[in-house]
Amino acid sequence: MLQTDFLILGSGIAGLRGAITLAKNHRVIVISKGKLLEGSSLYAQGGIAVPLDDDDVTIHYDDTIKAGSGLSSTEAVNILVQEGKAVVQELIDWGAKFDMANTTWAFAKEAAHSQNRVIHAGGDATGREVMHTLFREASRYPNIIWQGGLFGIDLILEDGICKGVTVLEESTDNIFSIRARAVLLATGGSGQVYARTTNPMNATGDGIAMAYRAAAKIEDLEFVQFHPTTLCYPSSPQFLISEAMRGEGAILKTITGEHFMSRYHSAADLAPRDIVTRALWEESQKTGIGYVLLDITHRDPHYVRNRFPTIYTTCLKYGLDITTTAIPVFPSAHYMMGGVSTDVMGATTIPGLYAAGEVACNGIHGANRLASNSLLEGLVFGKRAAQNALSFNPDSIYHTDTINSQTAGALYLDKNSLSNKPTQQIQTDLQAIMWGKVGIVREKTTLREAAEQLDEWKNKLGIPSSNRKSLELENLITVAQCITKAALSRKESIGAHYRTDFPNKTQF
Repeated sequence: MLQTDFLILGSGIAGLRGAITLAKNHRVIVISKGKLLEGSSLYAQGGIAVPLDDDDVTIHYDDTIKAGSGLSSTEAVNILVQEGKAVVQELIDWGAKFDMANTTWAFAKEAAHSQNRVIHAGGDATGREVMHTLFREASRYPNIIWQGGLFGIDLILEDGICKGVTVLEESTDNIFSIRARAVLLATGGSGQVYARTTNPMNATGDGIAMAYRAAAKIEDLEFVQFHPTTLCYPSSPQFLISEAMRGEGAILKTITGEHFMSRYHSAADLAPRDIVTRALWEESQKTGIGYVLLDITHRDPHYVRNRFPTIYTTCLKYGLDITTTAIPVFPSAHYMMGGVSTDVMGATTIPGLYAAGEVACNGIHGANRLASNSLLEGLVFGKRAAQNALSFNPDSIYHTDTINSQTAGALYLDKNSLSNKPTQQIQTDLQAIMWGKVGIVREKTTLREAAEQLDEWKNKLGIPSSNRKSLELENLITVAQCITKAALSRKESIGAHYRTDFPNKTQF
């Protein structure tokens, strides 16, 4: 057993920003499965949405509410836009270098933004610059212990209060506990639930599943954002093609060259992500071809290479020169608007447990996230959650009911489990079911089919095992069940949740 003041699960933007606040006067342990810093934050391309001035605070607020289809928390959005510029200024004070246009930031425009307010670094490597800046600043505090290769299994609950986490040491498969005054979940998203995803391999919904098993409130999991433009090319990964490219004039076309987005939304290629995603899906259904084209060949090649160096280099690696050839693209699962329910100070429904970043749901994104608000959210609410945790006093919590410490029934594939399929095959089958039946377009029959299959798998979980892959698979099944049941319960089409049997509230 280890003991610390505060424990943070996850080393992305929200976790690092939280660590900086907590470590000024307290002991902090930051753990991450696999390698430290390896997660979605590192690969964020587009940028950070920052209100330019007092007037734009109001406009940024309006854009966020509109993109969220009116389901966003007005309190949370107001905090985001009011405090956004200050947390970005902190990054600059700590040495972050954002791209400049003469003497000011090189503001870019992305879909559903009314004006240019997105700052970026290294063209399309904003996440890397922000992560390195935060880690450099956090490393100044000697009372932070950094530990990769530790997989969080389950929360330790005593008398209804979170007192720590049981963890798996990946190199030895040993299980032990880390006890803390308070725990901050910053474990990221759940993109690996789907066959097509922009998320890294470690995005398996561990934090959501962990909180769900502990009976924390989970909300809005039906709202899964599918990024409309990811590379769809032979032998290539589902590599994200930043929305900023459309902000710089790239045009979506059919394979015959038709510019089709104006038929779906007045903002055409800069429509909200849910609109663009369904438009691409519909166009592919018409043609029977599983992609459309994103064309930026009309822009100056030198500009394209310098503005999007990561995208240019990656596509070129697979034989595609984006300065001369349109990019074949199709949507992939990208971001969870829902997650572990929190208030605007990062507190969950379990005393002593806080959450920030993609694992959390504070209501900012509503039914559909506005582009480039996620990095800003991680900064603002990673800091807020840590500030709140500082004031938590477990001795002041009184409960008449007692919840014992609990640990997950980790998946073990014995002779009676899941038809004896190996773990990776079950995960592949799960991803295919979620993509085909709980994906971009949904309806009751296929949602129920998915729910039945997931329930069957869940009921066949075997005896406990101390193995990262099997633990991840159990978490994926749990999160997939939550997404599917939430999608069945919401009998309407709104934002990223579209049902063909209840299309009346959709935006097109």
